[in-house]
Order: sequence, then structure tokens, then C-alpha cells
Amino acid sequence: MTTTEVINEKKIQSSFNEVFSKEYGSLYVIEDKKIMICEAKREYLTIEEFQEMFNATVPFIDEFKIEKFIFDKQNMRVFHQPSMEWYYVHWKKAMYEKGLKVHRKILPQNQPQFNMAVEAGKNQIRMKHPDLVVDKLDMQYRNSVQEAIED
Repeated sequence: MTTTEVINEKKIQSSFNEVFSKEYGSLYVIEDKKIMICEAKREYLTIEEFQEMFNATVPFIDEFKIEKFIFDKQNMRVFHQPSMEWYYVHWKKAMYEKGLKVHRKILPQNQPQFNMAVEAGKNQIRMKHPDLVVDKLDMQYRNSVQEAIED
């Protein structure tokens, strides 16, 4: 289930506060758990949309003292290398400097080509940028939003 489905079906007892909403994505804060969820709502996001959404996280991460970030990519079908590179090289580094070190990701179900493209892209980024902070992060994949929230 995507984040939107979990919220609509009230699968989790926590209160989800939507702090950013566009046709391509939303940001939710679960204040009592200090969690932010970023949900991609389309199969493909342009780099401008991707950056707009992730740049929008910054003031809320500060305001709500976010300790865990969940990226729900279940709706995505198309991998975009420049967006991923910006995400790993710039955004993750900035979040690390703010103290946000726990990241959970939910990949699309039954989309092995997307998942393989993500892994290949990460390897290319690591080779090009050996000083990444990702190895200093608690970054793990989960099968569902519920699992990502509860771990």
C-alpha cells in the first residue's frame, strides 16, 4: 500500500500531517514519531519536481525535528539518474549535516527493472563521488509504509 492508501484506509493510528502537496508528490509528518514521509505520486518526476519536493522537506525537518525519513517510491516506474545523483550528492549530505541519519525506502512492487536501474545508478554515483555520506547513514529498504514506520 502506498502512503496515500495507508492514510485513506486508516491503517496506522498515528496522525499524518500533510505539509506539502503537488500532483506529483506529497510530504507528510508524523509528529509524535518524528517521521517524515515523502511520497512520489507519479511514474516519473522531472528533476525540477524532484528537487522542489526534496527542497521543501528542509524547513519541516528542522521544525519537527525529524529523526526518520521515509521515501515511498511505489508509484514510480521510470528511473532518472540525474535526480538520483542530486539526491545522493547534495540532499542526503545536507540532511546528514542536520543530523538526519535514518532513511527508509519503499521500492515499487513487481518492478525488477526499476530496482535494478536504482542499484546500477547508485553504483555509478559511488564511483563518481567516493566521498558520499551514504555509508554513514542508516539507510534500509522496507516492503511497506507500515513496516518503515514501525522499525
